[in-house]
Amino acid sequence: MQPVTTSLLSVVVPLYNEEDNVTLLTQKIHESLVGYDYQIIYIDDFSKDRTKKVVKDLRDDKVHLIELKKNYGQSLALAAGFDYAEGEYIITMDGDLQNDPSDIPQMLTYAVSGEYDVVTGIRQKRKDSLVKKIPSKIANFLVRRVTKLDIKDNGCALKVFTKDIAKDLNLYGEMHRFITLLAFLEGGQIKQVPVKHHARHAGVSKYGLERVFKVVADMMLLLFIRKYFQRPIHLFGISGSLMILVGIFINIYLMIVKFGFGEDIGTRPLLTVGMMFIFAGIQLFTIGIVMELLIRTYYESQNKRPYRIKKVSVGGEVK
Repeated sequence: MQPVTTSLLSVVVPLYNEEDNVTLLTQKIHESLVGYDYQIIYIDDFSKDRTKKVVKDLRDDKVHLIELKKNYGQSLALAAGFDYAEGEYIITMDGDLQNDPSDIPQMLTYAVSGEYDVVTGIRQKRKDSLVKKIPSKIANFLVRRVTKLDIKDNGCALKVFTKDIAKDLNLYGEMHRFITLLAFLEGGQIKQVPVKHHARHAGVSKYGLERVFKVVADMMLLLFIRKYFQRPIHLFGISGSLMILVGIFINIYLMIVKFGFGEDIGTRPLLTVGMMFIFAGIQLFTIGIVMELLIRTYYESQNKRPYRIKKVSVGGEVK
């Protein structure tokens, strides 16, 4: 396929313990982007193996290595890559060789057309275990049910972004799972295309069943920030009113029991236990939201980034 753009491309790949994959991945990216002007940006998320050394030993002028000072997770590794990227189009993919770089040119045709801000892959014939497939199916189902975005595969890391949309995403926590939804909520136009999927070439997966709970929590937070950030009374006011009504009905019931039937209600746990659980749940959820918003405000208001870079190398040499 002939190159569809002369603009610079930035291929952003977070790495964590991928020493056995990164050399072959680099080779496949080069083979897939012949004729394009591009940079490969590897973000080493404080790997415990020889990943950094393997990348530096490539001595490849197209390869940029960002070394983070500690393990921040995939979202902040992507954020570091987005901030560093210089390309007009920013491409993301995993470092485990499950994504196929040969799909990039096809995806670029849609992005370059100007109609779409994000082109995301739909993995065909997934080569993953149930431990990864189950959380992915839950996330896809939740997104479709609670938003207007019909995304078939939120978990596919292979995506093409325009520079403007990528640099406005402000990734925090573990929001990389919903990066396409974040772009959509920012007004981005989304295109989905089928892409190839391979079994992991080497190393071990970093995902477990606990991801199910993280997916649900992140989804709730994301929707709150988007829908209620400027009008939290619409959430908390309605919830509070409903709780007051429930409390009134419970008290009316207890008054009828006491004065109508002469029963002693002083030792009945109905009101106390029920309201304790309700209030405790609301308080915990509210504290979580408030703390998340405070963290966002802290970083954004002071123009600080939630990650720290140890060093940047290009072609194996410190920049």
